[in-house]
Amino acid sequence: MTADGRPAGWSMEAKERFLAIVSPLALLLLWQALSWLNALDARFIPSPITIFEGGVALIRSGELWVHLGASLWRLAWGLLLGTIPGIALGLLMGLSRYVRAALDPLVAATYPIPKIAILPLIMLYFGLGETSKIVIIAIAVVYLVLINTMVGVLTIDTIYFDVAKSYNAPWHKLFTRVIIPGALPLIFAGLRLSVGVALIVIVSAEFVAAKAGIGYLIWTSWETLVIENMFVGIIVITVLGVVSTFLLKELERVLIPWHRDR
Repeated sequence: MTADGRPAGWSMEAKERFLAIVSPLALLLLWQALSWLNALDARFIPSPITIFEGGVALIRSGELWVHLGASLWRLAWGLLLGTIPGIALGLLMGLSRYVRAALDPLVAATYPIPKIAILPLIMLYFGLGETSKIVIIAIAVVYLVLINTMVGVLTIDTIYFDVAKSYNAPWHKLFTRVIIPGALPLIFAGLRLSVGVALIVIVSAEFVAAKAGIGYLIWTSWETLVIENMFVGIIVITVLGVVSTFLLKELERVLIPWHRDR
């Protein structure tokens, strides 16, 4: 029995963590079993063991680190160049109805355009080098951050502004103690969405306009029918998504201690 009189056993959180670990392991075991039984064509769907061996070979040769480093460098700069103006414009649109009225139609008109569809145009302006890939990531990111930041400002309860006004709070305190804290939860939501979209965009861009990167690894592995390396690239992208989401959630936990997932 526990201290509060309940039967001793696993907590709900422990059960959830256990299931989160066991479910992917069970999927891998099923995948490997189907491969051993020749239920899956190894030419197109290699076994987890074969993929693992391919990953080890790429790591030992140093090729994987070259591709990973190239993609991470582009992602870092693209996210930075998209996040900063996205937050700034989002705050401005959330605070000023005139700015919102002027920019909202432009955002609504250009946001639905698939960002990878304008990659040829970006390449015409910025060339085939690194700049075009960074720019396309920044363009994809800026919309998500902007929209979430704007909504975050607009959803702040007016009572907080009224209290600040009644205490004659100066503008800088209103900004740092009401506007930014109130919008932070949705800003982080936009950042988490942006990372996922940035990973999709960078892989797509590296398919056609790169000589290094995870997308380049996936594409060249497909062209040469080294399918296990293609799966390695896909797994690396998956890991990057999981790790970045975890880091953002931890940063959110530190910066927004009053905001907890329900």
